Amino acid sequence: MQPSIESPSAATSVVAGSRIFYGWYVATAAVMIYFMTNGATIAIPPVFYPKFIEEFKATEAAVSLCSAITLLMSGVVGPFGGALVDRYGVRRLMRIGILILAASVSLYPFVTAVWQLYILHGLFAVGLILCGLLVSVVLLSNWFVARRGTMIGLLVAGSSLAGATLPNLVAPIIAHPDYGWRWGYGVVAALVWVMAVPLTFLVIKEHPREVGQYADGKLPTEIAETPGAARAAPALPGITLRQAVRTGMMWFLAVGSAGIYFAILAVLSQFVIYLKRDLGLSQQLASFYFSVIFMFSLGGKFGFGYLSDRFTKRRVMITTTALLFVANLLLLKFDAGGARLPFSPASGERQLAAFAVLFGLGYGGGFTMIKVLAAECFGSKELGRILGVLTMFTTLGAFTGTTLSGYLRTTTGSYMTAFLTLIGVSLLSLMAVSLVRPAPYDQYKAS
Repeated sequence: MQPSIESPSAATSVVAGSRIFYGWYVATAAVMIYFMTNGATIAIPPVFYPKFIEEFKATEAAVSLCSAITLLMSGVVGPFGGALVDRYGVRRLMRIGILILAASVSLYPFVTAVWQLYILHGLFAVGLILCGLLVSVVLLSNWFVARRGTMIGLLVAGSSLAGATLPNLVAPIIAHPDYGWRWGYGVVAALVWVMAVPLTFLVIKEHPREVGQYADGKLPTEIAETPGAARAAPALPGITLRQAVRTGMMWFLAVGSAGIYFAILAVLSQFVIYLKRDLGLSQQLASFYFSVIFMFSLGGKFGFGYLSDRFTKRRVMITTTALLFVANLLLLKFDAGGARLPFSPASGERQLAAFAVLFGLGYGGGFTMIKVLAAECFGSKELGRILGVLTMFTTLGAFTGTTLSGYLRTTTGSYMTAFLTLIGVSLLSLMAVSLVRPAPYDQYKAS
């Protein structure tokens, strides 16, 4: 079943006759929607974890389970989400997803127990699958081909922009004795309704042909001059999910991606807790260091996405993964007087700042390149289904990173073991992505 295309309207006719490529409006809306949806559900909650520990008398492992539930549910639902995208189209799913997510974030400030947070984080996962990254990548892949890497980089930069700005926005509200964390999250929930919901319903369109245009804003004459150009509904290039799973590339990319997400979410879910409870930093300063990661991931996402359109995507992917591994080494400092190991968790502000900068760059680049490399390896034919399967692996990796790091902190009383595990997983991820080598689609069609 193909996604339905609305009948041409007066507005559509105006767009079709305009020189302005409507894809730019779609891309801008997608970035802003992702800014709010990912910001409200992934980037912002860890800032509130120290307050949850205090108010609900919970452990680090218990509050970390909030993000872990979102990630686990996303991994379980992900493959179905990819199939739904290919069957029903982007726009319909995004509208349903944004309403689920908006309702969930509106209830967040009213919770009175940790188990209620768990339910809402499960609903976050459903909303994110229907209107989050996977759907947005497919949407932009419909509108952009030559600029796909750059546009996906811009898209995922939206979550980094959220992480760089929203924590600093809500930190003074959280710390204020007359407001607190409930008012802080209430501001975020209001922004979802004001920004994300209208854009989803009023701006997003499925495909360029809905407004009489072509991908990348090409003119009909340019399409006709392209060798093998399609006339009406061209067959999408690439291979099927069934063919993809028979390749070593799929599994190396899955393992590498899972390791990258393990590292990213382990840090994002625990960093504020570590800074505030273990090192004694203030709420504002801990939130600032947390936002630095997102500030530099913003540059990493866009910068490496841009580079992937100009250099070999595999090499760019390896570079970002190596950067993430090097950054994780900075979580440790040499300590000759250590009881068992000559290392201890980093505590110096300069070293923590260096970690935040390098980790942000590696996190942003790796986050972007997983999607770009998947499109490069497998094409657009069943990209929704393939990304759905990869989402399952990445979210399971993220779930493991979040829960394991919180558990190790709770049981050992220190993040030392968690940091060592993080470094080992990052190294494994680097080895896996180095084995991903894109090849012509025809090679796999024959297999």
